[in-house]
Amino acid sequence: MLYFDIRAIESQAQPVEGALAAGDPVWETGDPLPQDAVAVSGRLSVAGQGRFYFTGHFSGSTVVSCRRCLVDVNATVSDELSALFAESGLDEADEDDVYPLAGNARTIDLRSAVREAWLLAVPAFVTCRDECLGLCPTCGADRNEVACACNAGHSDARWDALRALRDTSS
Repeated sequence: MLYFDIRAIESQAQPVEGALAAGDPVWETGDPLPQDAVAVSGRLSVAGQGRFYFTGHFSGSTVVSCRRCLVDVNATVSDELSALFAESGLDEADEDDVYPLAGNARTIDLRSAVREAWLLAVPAFVTCRDECLGLCPTCGADRNEVACACNAGHSDARWDALRALRDTSS
């Protein structure tokens, strides 16, 4: 559960133990979805009149493509999360890193804050293994599985002038 009653938070800080499911509607098309639910734990407390602060941790796993050969790779995603929620009309409610609450809001929904932190924490460049040879730039063959028959000495003619300059200065 990642929804919290504001009245309960105002009387006492609330512990957070919940999960954001992979099928939750908060995820958008193109998001790197978690394989299972994203586990979230932390604490939600009052940070002043109309302000609430969440601090905690999230973890999960996702599947991303190897940057060299495009094979699916399991990646563990784990990070700390801090988020400020403020009622609309307060000065900080207009800032980019603050999650606005309607003036008459009765609940705080942590899902969008967890989603944004997840998107930032998913690794952008993953390799299936350190010695991955990747795909052949000419024919597209996976060089981890087959020996490529393309000419390894093939070079781009646009670099010939620089090669000639290098060769004359040696």
